[in-house]
Amino acid sequence: MKTESCKIQVMSIVETKNLKFEYIRRDDEGNVEGITTAIDDVSLEIKQGDFIAILGHNGSGKSTLAKHINAILYPTEGTVWVDGMNTTDEAHLWDIRQEAGMVFQNPDNQIIGQVVEEDVGFGPENLGVPTEEIWQRVEESLKAVGMYEFRKYSPNKLSGGQKQRVSIAGVIAMHPKCIILDEPTAMLDPNGRKEVIRAVRALNDVEEITVILITHYMEEVIHANKVYVMDGGNVVMQGTPKEIFSRVDEIKGYGLEVPQVTELGYMLKKSGLDIEDGILTVDQLLEQINKMERDN
Repeated sequence: MKTESCKIQVMSIVETKNLKFEYIRRDDEGNVEGITTAIDDVSLEIKQGDFIAILGHNGSGKSTLAKHINAILYPTEGTVWVDGMNTTDEAHLWDIRQEAGMVFQNPDNQIIGQVVEEDVGFGPENLGVPTEEIWQRVEESLKAVGMYEFRKYSPNKLSGGQKQRVSIAGVIAMHPKCIILDEPTAMLDPNGRKEVIRAVRALNDVEEITVILITHYMEEVIHANKVYVMDGGNVVMQGTPKEIFSRVDEIKGYGLEVPQVTELGYMLKKSGLDIEDGILTVDQLLEQINKMERDN
């Protein structure tokens, strides 16, 4: 009996092809003073369920790229598709923004409700979702980010990390296929950063929502399944976190650092120890050290 293997094809949720974007500066009379190329010929493909991290120093183009995925900006040249929809097609603008929800740096700019549960329900209400379903979505979304017990609180009473998790819940309540987080932890303390990243990982692992994380905190990307590094508007490196952080000198050449444990492993290897490249966690480093002790 002949059997045929069945290969499941994972669909792309986001795709860019030869994307270019230019900021045009004009004087008071409307004359062009200068043109800055923020993104230059970027092509990438993100599959449904991916956890993607995009790294880069300030001005590298990573936030400009994020705004294209959410159709806040339109390409100067090239194309961006979200769930098969061209972002320049105005007829699909709100569909695109529902499919690819965006979370910004400052949660205070995204929270508008006087009570947490009202704020989370604002998006679905604008979509015309029936009232009963709105409250169901609010409950599900707040539970997904660990904020359900704070549903009756005023956002003003929450910490920065808690506010950002409410912002994420507000996006989840609109049932997106993809969430773009543009430096969501930039204004948070270390505990707040951990809270937010823990919630984001759970959304990806449990809810299978595609995550695109824009960040410059190296420790936040170690759980991504693919990393893009941007510099000067170009994608200059791409690969798994281990592949990227195995190239320590190259990363530093783009004005970025590596996780502290990666740096330590790198220095130990340079000193002559048999440590593998691209150490991402303390446990991995300890395992390497224990292995050396056993071998000796």
